[in-house]
Amino acid sequence: MAPASIRLRANGRDLTVPAGLTLLEALARHGIEVPTLCSDPRLKPASACRLCEVEVRGQERPLCACATEATEGLEVETHTPALEDFRRSMLELYARRLPAGAPERMAGKPFQRLLDRYGVAPSGNDRSGFREAGHPYLDVDLSWCVACGRCVRICSEVQGQDVWTAVSRGTDWHVVPETAGSLLASGCVSCGACADTCPTGAIEDAARIRHGQPDRWVRTTCPYCGTGCELDLGLTDGRITESRPVLDSVVSRGHLCVKGRYAFGFQEAEDRVTRPMVRRNGAWEEVSWDEALDAAAVALRQAVMNAGPGGVGVLASSRATNEENYLTQKFARLALGTHNVDCCARVCHAPSATGLGQVLGTGAATNSFADIERAAMLLVVGANATENHPIVGARIRQRARAGVPLVVIDPRRTELAAEATVHLALRPGTNLPLFQALARVILDEGLADLAFIQSRTEGLEAFVTSLQAWTPERAAAACGVAAEDIRRAARLYATSKPAMCLHGLGVTEHIQGTDGVMALAHLALLTGNLGLPGAGVNPLRGQNNVQGSAQMGCEPTRLTGYRPLARALADHLPVWGAALPEAPGLTAMGMLDAAGEGRLRALLVLGYDVLLSHADARTTAENLHGLEALVVVDLFMTETARAFGTVFLPAASPFEKEGTFMNGERRVQRVRQALPPKGDSRSDREILCALAERLGAGGPFRFPDAESVWNEIRQVWPDVQGITYARLEREGGIQWPCPDESHPGTAVLHAEGFPGGGRAAFRLLDYTPSAQVATDTHPWLLNTGRSLFHFNAATMTGRTRNGHLRPDNGLELHPADAASLGVVDGEAVTVTSRHGSFTLLAHVTDRVRPGEPFATFHSVPAFVNQATGPGRDRHTGTPEYKVTAVALRKA
Repeated sequence: MAPASIRLRANGRDLTVPAGLTLLEALARHGIEVPTLCSDPRLKPASACRLCEVEVRGQERPLCACATEATEGLEVETHTPALEDFRRSMLELYARRLPAGAPERMAGKPFQRLLDRYGVAPSGNDRSGFREAGHPYLDVDLSWCVACGRCVRICSEVQGQDVWTAVSRGTDWHVVPETAGSLLASGCVSCGACADTCPTGAIEDAARIRHGQPDRWVRTTCPYCGTGCELDLGLTDGRITESRPVLDSVVSRGHLCVKGRYAFGFQEAEDRVTRPMVRRNGAWEEVSWDEALDAAAVALRQAVMNAGPGGVGVLASSRATNEENYLTQKFARLALGTHNVDCCARVCHAPSATGLGQVLGTGAATNSFADIERAAMLLVVGANATENHPIVGARIRQRARAGVPLVVIDPRRTELAAEATVHLALRPGTNLPLFQALARVILDEGLADLAFIQSRTEGLEAFVTSLQAWTPERAAAACGVAAEDIRRAARLYATSKPAMCLHGLGVTEHIQGTDGVMALAHLALLTGNLGLPGAGVNPLRGQNNVQGSAQMGCEPTRLTGYRPLARALADHLPVWGAALPEAPGLTAMGMLDAAGEGRLRALLVLGYDVLLSHADARTTAENLHGLEALVVVDLFMTETARAFGTVFLPAASPFEKEGTFMNGERRVQRVRQALPPKGDSRSDREILCALAERLGAGGPFRFPDAESVWNEIRQVWPDVQGITYARLEREGGIQWPCPDESHPGTAVLHAEGFPGGGRAAFRLLDYTPSAQVATDTHPWLLNTGRSLFHFNAATMTGRTRNGHLRPDNGLELHPADAASLGVVDGEAVTVTSRHGSFTLLAHVTDRVRPGEPFATFHSVPAFVNQATGPGRDRHTGTPEYKVTAVALRKA
């Protein structure tokens, strides 16, 4: 076994460091800074600049510290006169690449600090270099480039985009974008990694050029997807001007996508609502907080009086903190007396929670993102990770490029599908037949882990019988893929242990979304890929805190910890000191149905644009018309508020409050306030507590701060008892279960057993084809999803410069389909289903198959959900966003 630590001697000092570090890293641990130009902790050693050379006893020549392993007994000298003279000479060579004169662009940069330390100044002539100043986020002037190569390496080794290319040799060595024309025309995804690593400012954030160095930095968690990347917000004169990655973040490991890095501009958007409003005579009027809160309380109370507690409902926000979501469901149950509370997990990953809960006993990811690097095989199902979870997607791509087998199941040829060992491009809506056929191959070919199955599962015999109809050939005919590819994928998954499955909305947003998740869990059970590092079944959660909102109890049949009401009452009642409602609650979809039928009179909606987000928008609008009152808590005038709102309560942004988020791997992380709330806006915590006071239920809602709310959460949910704010400050994010303060958190679920000491259960699943099938009148099957540069309904990204990168939705159309319509790239196409229509510009591409167009849905004017249908998952009610029969015509 390798030693946990080793001892070495540097400059006469005895040092003890963890084993496995480079000498450069080991010395840095003890404050010994060795100069370097080409090194970055995120990159493999290059030994290109030679500035980090050190003298090692027993070695004839100096060695590069970045590429030398720190080993037991090593003796080094780092700053001898000879080494310092050599470094000065090397810096003079590099400085000749830069024009003499005032180096404004390099102010504060690592290279400038090195020049200052060694008394060297730029001494070259002005020279031409690639320049680009038209990018919304990056300002490039490569006349300041010193040929360190870090931009080329970070783009390749971390992001995997390979945009920057080195050309020529020797003193003529320089870098250009892959197209040699423009970053905007290249494959650049605007992650900013090149600007982050550039030591001279040759590639720089445009905001730094405009605003200079920030006054201070605040570490927090990204408010976009469920990856949970950590970022440092740079503030200048009371405004956010920069966002940079946190190098030691266990989740994002010093990397961010375009949204986390640059899309913070919504914070200062001109149309942000910062004053309370009440609608009178059809028009919004600004009012005081007292007047707005009174109006909201009266409306909610009136609905209860007229229709009982079941006549009012609450929709929580998956963008809000854990603490705010906990208070939201507590408010529904104690202040309004109803279990009518839900969140947007209902329209995305409710099938993941239900499906995993049915089979494994816990409805959350079994493993950690760190297991991507431990997996011997990766199975990515219905998840366009490089666009929707870009940091996770980049890590998967790097593993595939390193030779780890990758199977992608997705109708489209996504970036990961292009890297895949096997890509199963199935017909939309046919997940279950494919998963059942994979299971049958594993069993028929003797690839199952029988020891695991016998010791830890039940129900196998009936399950095997249920699979008999699903031969690879039958599934191939249903799914539109080759039977032999199904066999290849099954063999790879079953024989490359540990194998890790990651899935997205392409699995869950179907009428059999829950069944699809159960079928994926079955594959893991059959192969013993549970309870192990590098394995498991892992949903890629959509919004930043959708996992947290569900775990906090924002669900009609669950309390905190996503535990059934009956099971969690014993923990909640002593703390809450009040009885809970007896009548069952409604889901988000059920509440809208009830509104249309006149049974639900009032709705409180926090950070959730229901009208724009829900499928079958025409029916959604008809149902919302049935409400007597709609109280909206948000940053912006959402489409829901614009059309149906009666009271608007302005909310604080994620950058204006304290709390925690929970990412898709069950990790609780701190959210820190960087700015005071804008205008008169308030946090959801303050709003809910003030409303509770007006409804006569103030006692259980008197919390002075977010931490006091979290401490109550710890009282009612044993699995987070050991996660304190103090620990989160010291240790960073912690994964539940974490039952006490000495527990490190749980990276892998089910290592010792399944909940309650029971066995995992194989479930019998029957395939029900979608009603959305191609017909003579609607011959195409439309698929929908997010894009890299925008997030969901673009409430936030639509108010940033991301609009310059992708201003509108697009309709991906296969060349054969485009030709049949007489459409060329960029022309408008009208898409019509049985439920509605929309018009988008065509993007002609072979990423989609003939007959299967794909549309993004972030653009409000396009309003893609006017066409998506009413189908719902039979277990959870999750809408069927991923397959809609449509007709197309040139607009």
